[in-house]
Amino acid sequence: MNLIIDMGNTAAKVAVYKENERVSLYRVKDLNNEELRKKLAPFKIDKAIICSVRKDSDPASDLVSLRIPYLHILSSKSRLPFRIEYDTPETIGPDRLAAVAGACFAWPGSDVLIIDAGTAITYDYLSGKTYRGGNISPGMGIRFKALNKFTGRLPLVEASEIFTSPGRNTTDAIVAGVVSGIIYEINEYIRTFEKKYSQVKVVLTGGDGGFLRNKISHNVTFMPDIVVDGLNNILEYNA
Repeated sequence: MNLIIDMGNTAAKVAVYKENERVSLYRVKDLNNEELRKKLAPFKIDKAIICSVRKDSDPASDLVSLRIPYLHILSSKSRLPFRIEYDTPETIGPDRLAAVAGACFAWPGSDVLIIDAGTAITYDYLSGKTYRGGNISPGMGIRFKALNKFTGRLPLVEASEIFTSPGRNTTDAIVAGVVSGIIYEINEYIRTFEKKYSQVKVVLTGGDGGFLRNKISHNVTFMPDIVVDGLNNILEYNA
């Protein structure tokens, strides 16, 4: 069985796969070695892959005591099922590579735009078996925090499903500005890609993907776990 660990900026996903079938998935704020051992007790893990975007951790150290026969740390030097067209591949977040791999296996040979709405919002473009690059913009939480931090009087607020637009109070004005701004941004990205690539598939994922999915005016496929699916495919591809 395969163990998949995706360590994001704010949380981690741990999944177990039997070949291409996911049999377990849970989310935690931080990995705990003892908790991990208990969760994995029912499974015989043969291979593992770790994807981490964190600078201040050693993701492999959490798995050393589990004595897994094969362990792979995802990086731009990993064997990937697609070619990278990017001037600095070593700077690409491994989570972005995993999402592209997930799209590559889900729609082989297709044009795919992957929108990952997490701490940052990333837009990555896969054309056939070539990763063409992508863009990065601030995520929803970062936008709310920036308005609070870099102004003298604006409060820190959170996203809400209910708000007036135009805002009739400061809280609604901030929520409407941030949420509507992200929706306009995503819609325009999709419109531009669909105009250039008529058969492009659009995937939405990330922690804020569920909140945004029904607000987007284009046809998107919501795949909250495309990164862990991609990691499992990369693990099989390398092992």
